[in-house]
Amino acid sequence: MENVVLDNMQRPLRDLRISVTDRCNFRCRYCMPEEIFGSDYSFLPDDKILSFDEIERLARIFVSLGVKKLRITGGEPLLRKDLPTLIKRLNQIDGVEDIALTTNGSLLKKFAGDLFNSGLSRVTVSLDSLDEERFATMNGNRSKVQTVLDGMQAASEAGMKVKVNMVVQKGKNEQDIIPMAQYFKEKKYTLRFIEYMDVGNSNAWKLDEVVSKQEILKMIHEAMPIEPILANYHGEVASRFRYTDSDQEIGIISSVTDSFCSTCTRARISAEGRLYTCLFASGGYDLKDLLRSGQSDESVTDMIRSIWNNRSDRYSDERLSHTHHKTSPKVEMSHIGG
Repeated sequence: MENVVLDNMQRPLRDLRISVTDRCNFRCRYCMPEEIFGSDYSFLPDDKILSFDEIERLARIFVSLGVKKLRITGGEPLLRKDLPTLIKRLNQIDGVEDIALTTNGSLLKKFAGDLFNSGLSRVTVSLDSLDEERFATMNGNRSKVQTVLDGMQAASEAGMKVKVNMVVQKGKNEQDIIPMAQYFKEKKYTLRFIEYMDVGNSNAWKLDEVVSKQEILKMIHEAMPIEPILANYHGEVASRFRYTDSDQEIGIISSVTDSFCSTCTRARISAEGRLYTCLFASGGYDLKDLLRSGQSDESVTDMIRSIWNNRSDRYSDERLSHTHHKTSPKVEMSHIGG
């Protein structure tokens, strides 16, 4: 019988997101603003980050507890040396049904072929505007739009399915919603709009800078009519919509105005080997020390099972209520990759 581990809200453990580095070559305003993550910022030394052996060991343990899907994140994961080697190793784990990667796309053209050959089937690329000036403002002037588009093209030509994530922030790039939708409809890449979220402690998040799911839908529907379609699977984070004149679709990830905590099946391992059961968690569980102290797989498995069994996170449900303390510190996005 299939191993199913449930939390306090009867949510199964199905997805594992693994951050392979806290380093990033972008300085996006909503994640790693330059004034905080500047040239003198101290990133984690190599010995504080999980090795490939440790990542593979943890992945095998999580798969034994019911995980089916792995996503490699960062920081910028393509800054991790020999990443295709890790993906090849993870792809050989019995029970892994899907491996994906989230990247800013700046290095994707260089590595696309090796990533596909290692077994990577899907890639999600972050791009917040097609306008050079606005894109530069949002990423800390670290990349050109065409560099990212070239990375997407290389990934697609290599054989990978490409999705595009656009974080929408009022006063910054909401004017790019329709141009992005039109462009990627033509390119036939699935575009997903993400409500601006209060991730980490560094982005000075304000609710009035959120462009809501309903606002995004209204803008797109008026320009290019869309209709809702069913989720691909239980726990899918994006609400799916299809253009009425084609089979091309878009998605909206709405953790602020239309939360999906009740179906969340995701666990996250940070770059330094801590387990987080929520994107907005203020604390994690140190798995790296467990591994390096000589604990058996059985002991580590029991610890992870206990953590998930006792999980009761529902941050997005509570964000706008009086039950949530809004000033609680949270893990930085650059450590757990979204």
